Amino acid sequence: MSRARLRGKAPLPSDVCTDVRAIPADFKPFGALPMTVQLFEPLSLRSLRLPNRVVIAPMCQYSAIDGRAQAWHTAHLGQLALSGAGLLILEATAVEPRGRITPGCLGLYDDACESALEGVLKVIRSVAPIPLAIQLSHAGRKASSGRPWEGGALIPADQGGWKPIAPSSVPLKESEAAPDALSREDLDRLRDQFVAAASRADRLGFDAVEVHAAHGYLLHQFLSPVANQRADEFGGSLDNRMRFPLEVLAAVRSAWPAHKALGVRLSATDWIDTSSWQLTEAIEFARRCETLGVDWIDVSSAGISPQQKIVLGPGYQVPFAKAIREAVRIPVMTVGLITEPKQAEQILAEGNADMIGLARAMLYDPRWVWHAAAALGAQVPAPRQYWRSQPREHPTLFGDIRTAQR
Repeated sequence: MSRARLRGKAPLPSDVCTDVRAIPADFKPFGALPMTVQLFEPLSLRSLRLPNRVVIAPMCQYSAIDGRAQAWHTAHLGQLALSGAGLLILEATAVEPRGRITPGCLGLYDDACESALEGVLKVIRSVAPIPLAIQLSHAGRKASSGRPWEGGALIPADQGGWKPIAPSSVPLKESEAAPDALSREDLDRLRDQFVAAASRADRLGFDAVEVHAAHGYLLHQFLSPVANQRADEFGGSLDNRMRFPLEVLAAVRSAWPAHKALGVRLSATDWIDTSSWQLTEAIEFARRCETLGVDWIDVSSAGISPQQKIVLGPGYQVPFAKAIREAVRIPVMTVGLITEPKQAEQILAEGNADMIGLARAMLYDPRWVWHAAAALGAQVPAPRQYWRSQPREHPTLFGDIRTAQR
């Protein structure tokens, strides 16, 4: 099998630089397209077969109660499950209560969380055959935050929040209280909590798990010297900073069934000149992940500090994905300001990635996959209840279907 076959708004914040001159000049997201539509080619991840390369990326909903999924999750995930995407990854799901980003974040750390999520999944599976994955996460020093529509600030323990934990006692912002630094015993417990959450995910029947090591959350905090200032075997050199995230991944891979796929999301750069966590170190981490049996790399960036200076532009993270894809032999997913079907197809056609992750674009247009198939001349399955919506100008969009009425 060829390597290619192996291979998945609100106003901008003040810390974002919009100088797109930093995007490589030879990157052409809207160039001419080949005859074969790669976006709608299948992809295998161990025993899991994705019908196409569109992945609905994890999107926090901040709508859980004590980590438990609610009616909102059924409605939100239900509409996305009908989208025609190849894979739906549930939002960042905490492996312990204090690992939640906000009090409204989803958890999978006790029987009540598992039971609530089981009810949501039962509904989804009754109406859609879409493969389902879940992203397991721990927020670390970014925990105990307000919901975005509440301002997102750190919530003190005496106001309904809790004391965050982190690799080092270094706050995200100078104005915030410092988190508690983790001991070796704490790390062992956290590793086991990731494993326990993965076991719950298996009982719930998830097809895949993605471990969150990006966006400034706990595992990314270990990888980046911005947040990791430890003087023991878990800090300092790249090998040391990678040690705990790799321990977690190895433990999860061992506990997660061998026939099921395991992915990891990473930030390819901190977007901070003084940080060594840049693309070169991210590539080495991706290689180590592959060695441990990880099945895909989900390439994002940033999140470790308000000091970041992000260079935004269409598909601005695609060059990171391309570089990592050239260094590993497992599928790579790219995300970030990918909004147009031709743009997504061009990314795959040029060999920059194997999967396209969509998040906000799917919130804005839950039928993005249908519209992409129509624009690219491909086919996509749709629920029979919606067959009558097939446009006349695209008579084979939903495949060989037949409808009739008296």
